[in-house]
Amino acid sequence: MKKIVLTGGLIVSLAACSSAQKNEPKKEKQDAAIPAVVEAAFKKHYPNITDADWEKEAANYEVSFEVNKAETSVVIDPSGQILETETEVAMNTLPQNIRDYVAVHYKGQNIKEAAKIVLADGSVQYEAEVGKKDLIFDTNGTFIKEIGH
Repeated sequence: MKKIVLTGGLIVSLAACSSAQKNEPKKEKQDAAIPAVVEAAFKKHYPNITDADWEKEAANYEVSFEVNKAETSVVIDPSGQILETETEVAMNTLPQNIRDYVAVHYKGQNIKEAAKIVLADGSVQYEAEVGKKDLIFDTNGTFIKEIGH
């Protein structure tokens, strides 16, 4: 009887793991070497970062790391240009109209994570993760778009 219960539990666990892997975003762990120009661009801007995780994201490269205990990620194109830098921020630092927007349009849901995004041109956007969606806002807190996971 114990063997049947353990076998059933194992099957359920394996099915859950398999299902969870299918729902992950389409990013690939970078097994191949990072192009030298991409790595040089990263090291130029973040010379003191030694623990970073690289992923291939479409044609670009995303590197994730911590700066002053804040999760940070940088997207770099194959030519070495930084396209965006995303840094985790406290939810209470989001502009009030972002929090108000979420309260009105996503009633009963909370912001799980928040980030400040600096684009290549220096413009700032904010990201609020609500449910399984990322909501993007401009620097003034005006809604731009919703991205599903």
